[in-house]
Amino acid sequence: MSHSVVQFTKLRWLLTIGGLVLNVVDILTDTLLALKYFQEKEYVWTGLTVVFVLAGQVVTQSFSYAWYCDDLSDVQTNPEGRETIAGMSKCDLTVFHLIGGGIFTRYYHLLKEGFKEIWATTNYHTVEQRMVVHHRLFCLATDLSMLRLFEAFLESVPQLLLQLYIVLSQDKHSIMQFLSMAFSFLNVAWTLVDYRRCLRRSLPHIREMPSGLPTAIYLLYKLCTITSHVLSYSLLLVLSTYSLIALAIIWLLGTTWTHLQKTSFCSSKCNELFYQAVTGVILTFTFFNVKGQNTKVDMILYYIFHSVINIMAPSLLALLKPDLQTATFFLTVSGLIIGGSLLGLLSLVLYYLFLHPKENLRQADEVDGVGIETGTTNRIMNFLQP
Repeated sequence: MSHSVVQFTKLRWLLTIGGLVLNVVDILTDTLLALKYFQEKEYVWTGLTVVFVLAGQVVTQSFSYAWYCDDLSDVQTNPEGRETIAGMSKCDLTVFHLIGGGIFTRYYHLLKEGFKEIWATTNYHTVEQRMVVHHRLFCLATDLSMLRLFEAFLESVPQLLLQLYIVLSQDKHSIMQFLSMAFSFLNVAWTLVDYRRCLRRSLPHIREMPSGLPTAIYLLYKLCTITSHVLSYSLLLVLSTYSLIALAIIWLLGTTWTHLQKTSFCSSKCNELFYQAVTGVILTFTFFNVKGQNTKVDMILYYIFHSVINIMAPSLLALLKPDLQTATFFLTVSGLIIGGSLLGLLSLVLYYLFLHPKENLRQADEVDGVGIETGTTNRIMNFLQP
């Protein structure tokens, strides 16, 4: 693998700071919106807004702590048998994660290690040593991006759905609502691209996704399909809040499918079931390959089902609530759903036919792999594949 492929650049370091700022602002806007609802005595909306913020935080803290514990006991990531990781003992890590600082600990560790490597005026590393260090930095970034992916689909996407439902059903809106939705959308967009690029750079057997057009088309595919799906769900909720039962069934189907794939992501059975449930939430909104295998048929079936929901939602609302057929919001949202679905599926086809990197690099042996390949943890090998 060439040196350039695994180079953690100054731009990458600065983008990590950008991701941190966006993450904080997204949480802050949601928190301020919850306070606004509370002041208006909208206690249901207050509770739901807070629940989604807490859900994202609890899940990311839980997985972050479990991964730190795994890394401490893994001879590959901790061959010296150290009792500390990221400069902290297990007790310190426990405290930081309990107070919600786990993901910020990872940001600090990545930025600190990256600064020492790429901003140092003097570097004594050989080319081979630099390749190992830069690959390690991308492994740290990939762990962080996976946690951000969990947070995006457990906080930002549900938050976007909730606020859309409130705006459409209650016919009342505020600047804070739109700020919350805007930053949720930006957070999802950032997370999707960051996760894909970090993951592909940390896996030696997978080619890097080129910048420019391939990245833009991939982002367009994901954002259009996710947005159209969220809008469809919001229309179904406007039609009836009992649509939550249908959403629960879709989540259960995604969780069951993940379980049937016999994933081996976590070191304990309990955590594995938790991971499968979280993956089910992600599959409720978009498709991911949970095993890194050929899932062309699964993806086709998924997006057929996806398209059926996107057609069914505005159609049911038009049939069962005909008074809304001429409403501006209904026509606008229906247009966005149909247009987003078509553009998203077109981008999907274009990307996988013409722009998707061919994954024909050598797979290193798990035991005998050499060089930077030994720095890739088994956990990262089992991450969700875009």
